[in-house]
Amino acid sequence: MPATIAITDDDAVTRETLKSYLTDEGFDVLLARSAEELKELLTTAAVDVVLLDIRLPRQDGLTLTRELRAGSEIGIILVSSRAEKLDRIIGLEMGADDYIAKPFEPREILARVRNLL
Repeated sequence: MPATIAITDDDAVTRETLKSYLTDEGFDVLLARSAEELKELLTTAAVDVVLLDIRLPRQDGLTLTRELRAGSEIGIILVSSRAEKLDRIIGLEMGADDYIAKPFEPREILARVRNLL
């Protein structure tokens, strides 16, 4: 049974690019545009890893990471345009398993997802 990846990003191009790449690599992929959509997905689907943008509408990815980590062991990889060391450190302190800066190489995300699984 393939692992399920939830891509949560408000940018449609990023969502579709990652979905296409990860689907081609054999993963089941679910998409969300916001924290609210991801929370809904998590109530109905068994998700193994979340690729989560930090800058989301209404609720940011860091707050969502803290919430997810408080209630589960789901894999969380933050994917963000914020590439400063402090941003990475804060993301990891909030409970993320990994942090990838945009622009990213899809193959790097694939490697990090596989390592996390």
